[in-house]
Amino acid sequence: MQINTAGAQEVPAEKVTAIQAMLKTMQCEVDPANIEANGDGFELDDVFCADGQYDMDLKGDLTVAEKRKE
Repeated sequence: MQINTAGAQEVPAEKVTAIQAMLKTMQCEVDPANIEANGDGFELDDVFCADGQYDMDLKGDLTVAEKRKE
């Protein structure tokens, strides 16, 4: 079991896989260590896309709630 810090919730492996697959369709990728459960959704830090680097917030259904260019 992974030890969580700062109250971060562990993201189940199947959700990480689904997030990675969704990002691939957007020509993006993220290190699984940068995926954090956030309430009903997910917070992704340092997402690398074809057009730059972003931080993203995803809803529970893995649609993009917010995408901020870094």
